[in-house]
Amino acid sequence: MATTIELTAGQVMDRAASIMNNPSKSVYPYSVQLPYLNMALQDLQEFYEQNEIPVVATGSAAIPVPAGTDHLAFADSGTTRLPDDLIEPSVLWERQAGINPYTIMTRVDFLDQALAGQEINQFIWYVWEENQIKFFAANQDNEIKMNYIRNLFVTVDDPTDIIAITNGIGYLANRTARHLCYFIAENPTRGDVLNNDAIGSLDRLLSIGTKGRQQIITRRRPFRAGYKRGTFI
Repeated sequence: MATTIELTAGQVMDRAASIMNNPSKSVYPYSVQLPYLNMALQDLQEFYEQNEIPVVATGSAAIPVPAGTDHLAFADSGTTRLPDDLIEPSVLWERQAGINPYTIMTRVDFLDQALAGQEINQFIWYVWEENQIKFFAANQDNEIKMNYIRNLFVTVDDPTDIIAITNGIGYLANRTARHLCYFIAENPTRGDVLNNDAIGSLDRLLSIGTKGRQQIITRRRPFRAGYKRGTFI
C-alpha cells in the first residue's frame, strides 16, 4: 500500500540550515528560522495565485443561505459563512435548497439598487467587496457553491507542522536560507546566489502545474463577449 509523503516544516528548515553550512542548527535553530520560513511560504502562495496553479484552486461544499440573507462573510455563524481559506471567489453557483440543478451566478462590479427589495427567488448577481459576497436577498432558502482561490498555507510555528504541498522543498529551503543570509548573516551576495537557486526551483515547480493544465479543454468566450457586464447589473 502506498503511503503519502508529507513535508514538514522541520524538513525544510533542516535543509535550509545545511545550505547555510550549519547542519547542526547551532547558529540557525528552528526558533530563528521559523519567521523566515513563513515569509517563504507567503511568497510561494503569491506565486501560485499569480500563475493560477491548480493547487490553490478548490471548491466549497453547499453553503446554506436562508431566505432574506443578502451576504456571506467570514464573521457569519454556523455553516452560513465564507470558507476560512477563501482568498478570491472564482465562480459561484446557486440552487433552491436541496434541489438541482445549480445555475451560475454573474459577478458584477455593483448591484443595481433599482432592483433592491424586489421579490425574487434567486440571487442571480453578486459582488465581492469588503471581504464579503453580497447579493440581493431571495424570498426562499437557497444554497451556494463556489470555486475559489484558497490560502494554501497556515502560519508555521512548530517543526512538526505539515506544509500542504509536494515538490516544494527546494524553493522553500533556498528561499528561507536567502532570508537568513539577508537579515541575519547580512551577506547579500550569498543571498542573491541562493535566491537564484530558489527561482530555479520555483520555475520547475510552476511548470509542473502549467503542464497539468495543457490537456484541459477550455471554452473561450467570443471577442468582446464581456462587454455586456458593464459596470453593474
